[in-house]
Amino acid sequence: MVEKVSTTLQRKVAVIGCGIIGLTTALTAQRAGFDVTIYTKDLLPRTRSVRANGSWTPDSRVSLTAPAGPGFADLWEKMARISWATYRDYLGLPGNPVEFIEHFVLSDRPFNTPHEESPDGRTGDYASTGMPQHGTEFARYSDRIKDIVPAAEELHPSENPFAAPYAKRNTLMLYNFASYGHLLMSEFFQAGGHVVIREFHDPSELTSLPEKIIINCPGYAARDWWNDKSLIPVRGQTAWLPPRPDLPYGLHYQGASAVSKTDGLMVQAYDLNNEGEMGSVGNSFEHPDRSESERAIKVLADLFARSPLSEG
Repeated sequence: MVEKVSTTLQRKVAVIGCGIIGLTTALTAQRAGFDVTIYTKDLLPRTRSVRANGSWTPDSRVSLTAPAGPGFADLWEKMARISWATYRDYLGLPGNPVEFIEHFVLSDRPFNTPHEESPDGRTGDYASTGMPQHGTEFARYSDRIKDIVPAAEELHPSENPFAAPYAKRNTLMLYNFASYGHLLMSEFFQAGGHVVIREFHDPSELTSLPEKIIINCPGYAARDWWNDKSLIPVRGQTAWLPPRPDLPYGLHYQGASAVSKTDGLMVQAYDLNNEGEMGSVGNSFEHPDRSESERAIKVLADLFARSPLSEG
């Protein structure tokens, strides 16, 4: 997007939205020499993005194959490689805004066993219903950057510390949003950025802004504001427990996920109903769902209750 802006003669840029994506876009524009003003309803940490998982998983349900088109794969790879190189520069800073942790994927069946999703009566596809109906509709591009991302390794039973019989380990880059968001805001202001608190209700209101170049980063809010029904929620809720610095790793097991971060232990129910890629797709419910969080925590609690350390 900033490359497109650079082809104009304008030097003043407006960025709509102050979540992680809005701030990152604003900083990218500043580094390219633009004078940037952010217009936003809320500042961090009251934006939607701080509730996200915060893992660097750039092709995780990022798009549907057919609507994205054949050319998107090349663009995605270019963006992913720039992103990987950029965020590595944040490693080792105070507060660990970006860090690598060990991450485990656990299974009760061999990993080469085909995943059988529970039938749910879904028919049609995105083109016929306006909502994806099958996991195969989601694009997958991760093989295009496997030369730069640490590869997962399947653990020998003697190396597996968990009660699940099968385990894979990889290295995951993640964001600690409390420190990362604070760092982004500080960098933005240090570079001369401005913030205007303003809520927009219709795209026509953008014509009143003094900036002629506008980069739209409102996230999911664009679904209603721009009437863009192609934006859909694709992940489950996150629940946050007190930080556990003594457990610096993450894991996936039976549709539940946990990641230990400096700002809390994040637990997420991403596929408790065995729907595969379709788990939580289209569910825009934003209020805390205690029952769903408790189900995810119970899955993990049962796992650790079976571990040799717990029994001993």
